[in-house]
Amino acid sequence: MTNPIYIIVGLAVAGTLLLMTLMARLFRKAGPNEALIVYGFRGPRIIRGHGAVIFPVVENSRLLSLELMSFDVAPKQDLYTKQGVAVTVEAVAQIKVRSDNESILTAAEQFLSKTPQEREGLIRLVMEGHLRGIIGQLTVEQIVKEPEMVADRMRSTCADDMSKMGLEVISFTIKEVRDQNEYITNMGRPDIARIRRDAEIAAAEAERDTAIRRAVALREAAVAKAAADQERVIAETASLAKQAEAQRDLDIQKAQFMEQSKRQQAHADKAYEIQTNVMQQQVVAEQVKVQQVEKEQQIKVQEAEILRHEKELIASVLKQAEIEKQCVENIAAAERSRLTIEAEGRAAAIRAQGEAEAAIIFQKGEAEAKAMNVKAEAYQEWSQAAVVDRLITNMADVVRAMSEPLAKVDKITIVSTGGDNTIGANKLTGDITKIAAQVPALFEALSGMKLQELMGNIKAMRPRGDGNGPANQ
Repeated sequence: MTNPIYIIVGLAVAGTLLLMTLMARLFRKAGPNEALIVYGFRGPRIIRGHGAVIFPVVENSRLLSLELMSFDVAPKQDLYTKQGVAVTVEAVAQIKVRSDNESILTAAEQFLSKTPQEREGLIRLVMEGHLRGIIGQLTVEQIVKEPEMVADRMRSTCADDMSKMGLEVISFTIKEVRDQNEYITNMGRPDIARIRRDAEIAAAEAERDTAIRRAVALREAAVAKAAADQERVIAETASLAKQAEAQRDLDIQKAQFMEQSKRQQAHADKAYEIQTNVMQQQVVAEQVKVQQVEKEQQIKVQEAEILRHEKELIASVLKQAEIEKQCVENIAAAERSRLTIEAEGRAAAIRAQGEAEAAIIFQKGEAEAKAMNVKAEAYQEWSQAAVVDRLITNMADVVRAMSEPLAKVDKITIVSTGGDNTIGANKLTGDITKIAAQVPALFEALSGMKLQELMGNIKAMRPRGDGNGPANQ
């Protein structure tokens, strides 16, 4: 059952392929540069730019080229002009089949069975015949000088004959025109001679005009140069005169300026000397003031230092005396306390050992207490003399301490403008003496007692009869 189906399918495919091959062989196409002429039982038809199916046996087709045909038109025989001059003319013609269907059918009737060479040969013969007739109506001069006119006549003359063949002349151009008798060469000689003559005449006239103009120009240049030289000399003379005047004025002004400058310089130098002297005096005065201020400041510093030393002396000397006095009193009190405690301790010990020893120790302690009281009273009697002795002994240290700030001064400038002894170096030593003289007053202010009275009290003291100490009279 499957074999017949395969056979049928194969036959169908083969038939389809055969039909397609047959249709492809029957289909004819025409390009844009050609025309397909179909003729047969349906009559002649023109196919351009597309295709058509050509049935075999009953129809046939031929291709006709519509491309431009370009060929030379150069008759082998000489062409005679209207003047009887034999010339040889070579031209180029471009011809093509017209685009309308009637012209295509006409061209097909004329050239469809001919080869391109045969078709060009027929067209060339027609073109050469018309060219011969046109050349016979023109002169050599017209042919040579007006080639476009010849081309226009060729196109208009050949148009009817070309149209009968379904063709049209696109262009016609003359390439060359020549002759064997040198007519064309000699034809330009008169013009050349005339042109040469005219050129020589024009050159001579031009040279003449040039020479005339050159002479006129030289004369005018010479006149202008002479006038320019004269004006230049006048201008130079005037310029030199102005320069001399300007130089004279400049020298005068320089002399005046130099005189003024020297005068001003002299005034300035004198003023500078005066101002320098004034400033020097001001500087000296200011230095004197500065030295006075420095001296006053040093005096203030010295006074402050003296006050400081006075306070130190008050704090050191009198305070030391008070401290020693208090120390003596404290020692006495401590001694009494110690003895009292020892006495009490011993009394307690003796009381523990016996009443007899306690009485003895008590008497001994009482005697020692009395001795200490006597010693304390002696200290009290000696306190005034001790203070005086201490003050007198430390007087040199006080004066030394008060003068110590002066030893620390690096430089002392003394400005003296008077003649008495209260200024200058005498003033400095006098101030130091006054400072030393103020020490007793300082002691009196600190102790509250007159120094003379203290010294009087010391003189009033005499030694005791036992030689152990002073006694008041």
